[in-house]
Formats: sequence, structure tokens, C-alpha cells
Amino acid sequence: MLFKTGDRILFIGDSITDSDRREDHDERLGWGYVRMIRDYYQASYPNTRMNIVNHGIGGDRVTDLQSRWQEDVIKHSPDYVSISIGINDVWRQLDSPEMKQVYPDQFKEVYTELLKIVKEKTSAQIILMEPTIIEEDIEAKGNLLLKEYVQVIHDLAKQFEAIIVPTHQAFITYLKADSKVSITTDGVHMNSIGNLLMAKTWIESCHEAQRK
Repeated sequence: MLFKTGDRILFIGDSITDSDRREDHDERLGWGYVRMIRDYYQASYPNTRMNIVNHGIGGDRVTDLQSRWQEDVIKHSPDYVSISIGINDVWRQLDSPEMKQVYPDQFKEVYTELLKIVKEKTSAQIILMEPTIIEEDIEAKGNLLLKEYVQVIHDLAKQFEAIIVPTHQAFITYLKADSKVSITTDGVHMNSIGNLLMAKTWIESCHEAQRK
């Protein structure tokens, strides 16, 4: 297994990562894919106890991560940093066009700076998750706009030797199957199937990276 007892795996992102973690008074993991990942490893490897931390905050864009990077990431000296960001960077273009927007060039610039800080100040392995979907329609404007952001993440994964988690592609593949069973509650936020698909894709990607 890639992870070992004592490893601190820090997840950071937006509401999809957050998943009401503040209402989870016991563990602060929330009720989404982060908890499912923890549960998978606990059930599969009961003698391996990782320290899993959820620092997702609803509504965050990459610029919001920038403002809390030292406090919520670097300060914790993680062994692994898993980042899921990009949905709100696109969604705000659709639902709040009056806001100052984060377009792909700025997205890449800020994200690059965050990853440089991780490399300079920690020994953490970086795990980059593609943003998932905006509407359960492959041709929806949000999904078309997301493509550039997904490409940025792939470019950064190569630059920083990060593990890439192809969550966007996993969701597009699911939608192409036309199962008629929803994976979100509102086109963006996950139901249990969506969370499981995220967790499954994350676990498979990390295990694949271990085999290389």
C-alpha cells in the first residue's frame, strides 16, 4: 500500500471536499469522498492508521486557497497533499458574472505558486484531482469551460511530479454511459454515488502511482 501508519494525508478544496465537515463534530471529515477514502483504508488495512485531515471550505476558488495556504496546509507538515479545486473558478463565471473572475491563466499562475510552496517547505507528495462537473450534461457550458482548467492541472502534475486523479474524466465517462442515475444533487454537489466515484478514482490513481 502507498500509505503507512502515521502518514498525514491532507485534503483541501471547496464544498465538494468540505462536505459539511464542521457538522461532523467527532472527526471533522465531513460526509463525502474524504470520509469514504478513510473508511476504505480502515476497512481494508485495519492495522494501518493514517492521519486524514479535511480542510475543504465551501465556495473556495484557487485564490481562496492561496489566502489560507500557510495556515491550512504548510503549518500541518503533511506527508501527502490532495487538492481538488477549479469548480468554483468556472461556476462563478456562470452564476456570478459580476464578480472578478479567475480565468485559466490566473488559475495556473496561482496554482503553480501554491505547489512551489509545498515543494519548498514540505516533503509532501502532491495529489492533484481534476475538477468534476458542472451539470450532468457533457455539453453544458460549465463542462466545456472546465476543459482548460483540467489541462492546467495535468500540466502542473507533470511539472511537479504529482499524482493525477482523473475525476473529471471519470464523471464524463459515467455520463456517457447514460445510466439515468444521478451522481449529484444539483449538478455540482455530490450524492453518495458521486462521492463514491470520486473516492474510487482517487484510490485507484494512488494505487496505480505506487505500481509505477
